[in-house]
Amino acid sequence: MLLAQCALPIAEVLLPVDFKLYLITDRRQVKIPLVAAVRLALEGGVRSVQLREKDLPVRELIALSQEMRTLTNEFGARLFINDRVDVAVAVNADGVHLGHKSMPVEAVRRVVGNNMLIGVSTHNPAEAKAAEAGGADFITFGPIFETPSKAELGHPVGIEILKELIYEINIPFYALGGIKSGNISQILCAGASGVAMISAILAAEDIKNASSKLIEAITFFDKINCQSCAPR
Repeated sequence: MLLAQCALPIAEVLLPVDFKLYLITDRRQVKIPLVAAVRLALEGGVRSVQLREKDLPVRELIALSQEMRTLTNEFGARLFINDRVDVAVAVNADGVHLGHKSMPVEAVRRVVGNNMLIGVSTHNPAEAKAAEAGGADFITFGPIFETPSKAELGHPVGIEILKELIYEINIPFYALGGIKSGNISQILCAGASGVAMISAILAAEDIKNASSKLIEAITFFDKINCQSCAPR
């Protein structure tokens, strides 16, 4: 009932998916308060943040989301709320990110119209195609490499599948799982639109410097003309 009352009018133009590095939060991986950690990442050049603190009570989540909205606005960065469409609407986030237990993409689109971006977590080409068909603006895809944070999703899918995915869907996709500065070039060369990261940034000793180095690696790759890379 609440979501129906909050349904937004459909806009003429969708927000652009205009980022290469997608930071996903996990407050258990930071040694300082999460908001302070995200500020350092933004100072290092991150311009897209997904608030993924799924176990917080809703009032705490709203309060944290409002802090994150203020912070991301300060840096002109995108803010996505994991799963909770109502919270995303309440804090005027740029979008919502859905998992396999979330509301269907089609239902979320009816609520937010084209005023918000919708991201979807996917783990195989079938899920990726279903997300696009449902109206997702972008997806995360993985895990690509071994990573403790995504161990419950099974074995890593590897890089080669990314080269196939570019021919399966027409929306941006962000490789996720075990991504580090040393393998970003492989990921982008395989055709990924960008990378999604948690520990490579939030668990770093120097979050600002780690973020800056990752942005530099992505920017450098975008500037070179890689003849052997998959089209992006």
